[in-house]
Amino acid sequence: MITTFPKGGIHPPEDKFSAGSPIRELPLPKTVTIPICQHLGAPSEPLVKKGDKVKTGQIIAKSSGFVSANIHSSVTGTVARIDKAMDSSGYRRDAIFINTEEDVWQEGIDTGSNLVKTIHSGREEIIQKTLEAGIVGLGGATFPSHIKLSVPKGKKVDVLIINGIECEPCLTSDHRLMLEKGEEIMIGIRLIMTALGVSRAVIGIENNKKDAISHLGSLARDYQGIEVQALRVKYPQGAEKQLIKAIINREVPSGKLPVEVGAVVHNVGTAFAVYEAIQKNKPLIERVVTVTGKDLARPSNLLVRIGTPVSELIEAAGGLPENTGKIVNGGPMMGKALNSLDVPVTKGTSGILVIPDKESFRKPVVNCIRCAKCVSICPMGLQPYLLRAASEYKKWDIVENEHAMDCMECGSCSYICPSGIPLLDYIKLGKATVSKIIRTRKQ
Repeated sequence: MITTFPKGGIHPPEDKFSAGSPIRELPLPKTVTIPICQHLGAPSEPLVKKGDKVKTGQIIAKSSGFVSANIHSSVTGTVARIDKAMDSSGYRRDAIFINTEEDVWQEGIDTGSNLVKTIHSGREEIIQKTLEAGIVGLGGATFPSHIKLSVPKGKKVDVLIINGIECEPCLTSDHRLMLEKGEEIMIGIRLIMTALGVSRAVIGIENNKKDAISHLGSLARDYQGIEVQALRVKYPQGAEKQLIKAIINREVPSGKLPVEVGAVVHNVGTAFAVYEAIQKNKPLIERVVTVTGKDLARPSNLLVRIGTPVSELIEAAGGLPENTGKIVNGGPMMGKALNSLDVPVTKGTSGILVIPDKESFRKPVVNCIRCAKCVSICPMGLQPYLLRAASEYKKWDIVENEHAMDCMECGSCSYICPSGIPLLDYIKLGKATVSKIIRTRKQ
């Protein structure tokens, strides 16, 4: 039976222009800019200095805490400097600049295309190698994956859910990965199952990707305990809590994590990265990025080295159209506008969206008409209109008590508002302020 999550949700235009474009490997850039923090948590600590020679796959920054991740060089070359660089949020953060030379891979990394099916690693080795490889959640959250592989004491996980939803409009990198690297994803899922100690895994895929459902469903017959679940198309079904509800009908309590209901969620891209780390000894130095837009000459799915400038991705997709009004890192619902094409690709870069000038501006804001559309479509059951008013008038107690911290920032409320009110902007302000208040209270 095709299911979905029951509360809220919307149906924006899918605009999957690049769905039929096979993954292409982007040529190496002349220089890469590798931020030392590409994950949730503490920035990594650089292990190299100006003038050092590095190889492809060599660790160049080490995780500095429990919630942190290693960073590896995506190219062979010379460290030009360690300096501030603009990231996708518009802030200048520490990064390692490397001048590229011909690829020489770090010893021990299997760069061949051969499929390694036999699993020799046990639970502890899988977790340790995932940590060493710097793998983070590739669905967008960039949470260090080794933490999610380690079930906390006193908790019990009985099901692994693999996120193949890709409900964000325009993005197709996960879709292409499922079609072209399905066997590797299956082995990655088996590795994650071993680390978690579970015997069941469910791959959730929305019903607009019938080819991926068919392909992975066929492969799953050879992998005991892995099944594919087709889901009704609805945004934001790729969010953890909505996906868990849709697939196993369990509701994660407010403020809690999926492990509380016996589930762990990983993205298909993360499963592929785990396969490469364990079976190929390959760290996370590249990822598939969708480069798309209505007027782009060649919407593409590109295999890109971390640190590559966004400008080179756009050139590979046919160049920047003359009518471009905005370039977004991510998709149209949750992505952030870029103010420079020099921004580098990071582990969390799933897509680059080029928006025409006629569609790149916001609607004029008028008074709220009390239609309650924002309430009816909120997948978390929140009241966006109230959170907006409370944030605007700095009523932080109301913002906290009305569970603003549960907001996943999917943007559905702003999308549906007939008055053009940027509801999510106000909610983000409220969340940031309440988060500071909570931290201060705990000190």
